[in-house]
Amino acid sequence: MKLSFFGAAKLVTGSNYLLETNNHKILIDCGLFQGSKAIKAKNYEEFPYKPSEIDFLLLTHAHIDHSGRIPLLYKKGFKGEVICTNATKGLCQIMLPDSGHIQEMNVKYKNRKRTRAGLELLSPLYTIEDAYSCLNKFTGVQYNSTIKLTDSITLRYRDAGHILGSASIEVWVEENNKQTKLIFSGDLGKDNTPIINDPYLFKECDFLLMESTYGNKYHEFKSNSTERMFQVIEETLSKGGSVIIPSFSVGRTQEMIYAFNKIETIKEKWQKIKNVSVYVDSPLAISATEVFKDNIESFDDEAKQYILNGDNPLDFDNLIFTRSTEESKSINYNKNPKIIISASGMCDAGRIKHHLKHHLWEKENTILFVGYQAHGTLGRLLVDGAEKVKIFGETINVKARIEMIDGFSGHGDIENLDKFLGSFTKKPSIVFLVHGEIDQLNGFSKRINEKFNMKTIIPDIGECYEIQSVSDKKTIINVDRTITDNTYKRLELLNYVAKLKEEISDITELISYDVINKLDEDEISKTIDYYEKIDDNISDLITLVEESKNE
Repeated sequence: MKLSFFGAAKLVTGSNYLLETNNHKILIDCGLFQGSKAIKAKNYEEFPYKPSEIDFLLLTHAHIDHSGRIPLLYKKGFKGEVICTNATKGLCQIMLPDSGHIQEMNVKYKNRKRTRAGLELLSPLYTIEDAYSCLNKFTGVQYNSTIKLTDSITLRYRDAGHILGSASIEVWVEENNKQTKLIFSGDLGKDNTPIINDPYLFKECDFLLMESTYGNKYHEFKSNSTERMFQVIEETLSKGGSVIIPSFSVGRTQEMIYAFNKIETIKEKWQKIKNVSVYVDSPLAISATEVFKDNIESFDDEAKQYILNGDNPLDFDNLIFTRSTEESKSINYNKNPKIIISASGMCDAGRIKHHLKHHLWEKENTILFVGYQAHGTLGRLLVDGAEKVKIFGETINVKARIEMIDGFSGHGDIENLDKFLGSFTKKPSIVFLVHGEIDQLNGFSKRINEKFNMKTIIPDIGECYEIQSVSDKKTIINVDRTITDNTYKRLELLNYVAKLKEEISDITELISYDVINKLDEDEISKTIDYYEKIDDNISDLITLVEESKNE
């Protein structure tokens, strides 16, 4: 049996693992790479396996960094089933076509420029039609039911407590008269998350693939994140400002709605919030909320009790859903204090960018982040304290208050992940740490070794591990490295290209005509020298690229 890592390895994106048995090839997740331009470029690389040879795809949950390349996989030849929970199937029915729409719009925008420049036109990664055509291959299953996938492979989906329908997957493989059990944790949530159940705790397995997003970090305001959020909102409204909440369409937005709904049951504490309009400005989030309402069997006991009492936990009096572009635009022309919940959660695309453009430069406003922000995203730049950002090619001064409440994160922190590991009475032989940044992975690995006496491996993208039974013990007997130094050098080069593009744009803005008129003769001469050196280097770079294209 072999286990290969083709995404979410030393990254928090692009989840994609390949399990190969004697007779079958099974993928676990097939997500889009999200983040910087260099990381996104990995979406356009060929799959490192033949999609036509994959028998099944096991999907942990609907988030795009786990599901977003499934239409591409079918486009490239995959013919098998996608197996997931019923709620995940329902969410993918809206999320994957939405992702296809984004792919088409991104290419349409780029092709307008390429047409004017006389360049070859690009094709989208996949289309809306591609997304719809693969959805009939999805098979929904119930939590906790045992599934005989083949004569030698058995599955069971357990609630991961991350978003509606999210799962950890137990996989039993029978080979050479010996059984091996693997657990793919998926993204693990935390206890007492509104609407959804707590993560299922396992007792035993031979090998564990474990997410590490917050593997070495405690969430701030975890016990009072809702209280902290309302406090920040009240402070902003008191100054006459508005609050912009970048939020993931699936999971976080519904949690926000649920929190605002509960204000109705709190006495007189949050009067300003109770009387202000709360906009959910994301067609995808609105559709996802409808999917939530259709899957109340997956709700936790508290949410079910609201429903039994005749209350809709995903609605309240001053909630306004805006689907159309016209409705979305009108929000920004309304100068009254308001709360806007909009996607995308990392501010990389969608309507949130328009709201940021209109509100970031006003000091009375607050941008309130309630979820993880990946490296290379606009959200991460703002959280890290950027004073200026570019939105739609325009430089925006960041004057608004920036707040981060990571207690709302759908990912468990140190305390939650340690609880998950501490539940094992039979320890896994190896814990593969995935879906994490290097600082989180290294700290988490060390703690697992010392606190739980478990062996850990932090795989690279492209690494393949062979698993065999030796004297009734499950062990790793050898490692294949399909990764090359060029894999990371390509990412480094793409990062330089993106950085150079931004820096040249910044120079153009900084050294404007009015600035040039203020330079003395020596300063003008030095500036010209710098420009000549840059021009020479760029000319050499263009020659190198043209020669490589013609080889």
